[in-house]
Amino acid sequence: MQAVRGAYFISDDRSLLDFDVIHGFLSGAYWAPGVPREIVERAAEHSQPFGLYLREDAGSLRQIGYMRVLTDYAAIGYVLDVFVLESFRGHGLGRWLVQTALAQPAFAGIRTWVLTTKDAQALYRTLGFTEAEAGRFMTRRVRQPWQIAP
Repeated sequence: MQAVRGAYFISDDRSLLDFDVIHGFLSGAYWAPGVPREIVERAAEHSQPFGLYLREDAGSLRQIGYMRVLTDYAAIGYVLDVFVLESFRGHGLGRWLVQTALAQPAFAGIRTWVLTTKDAQALYRTLGFTEAEAGRFMTRRVRQPWQIAP
């Protein structure tokens, strides 16, 4: 799948993913500080990733954003690791990335979409997300399990 907006495009082609960019961003993100590259690559392998790219003048591609969806393709989809590099923010590219990904025909039967965010509630509200009902949504979190010795 590909979606185009001027010099920008979104693709689910795994061969285009630039894990230097993806790991570089995620390892410094508040939700995954210090995450090893192997974990980032494994997460992409076992979910549906989407890359956001800029086609530069020479025709080369530069990855400027990313997200992935963890799903059973039937009932639930979990939106994860959404980012747009800072110098490309403020142009609606993150919203476009999420809208495009969630609109994929493979996700048509999904009735519940979930995500977590510390600072982007306003963005996700514009995409139809609401805060979960207090007392119903539960999590079990292991902080940075990759840093725990076996």
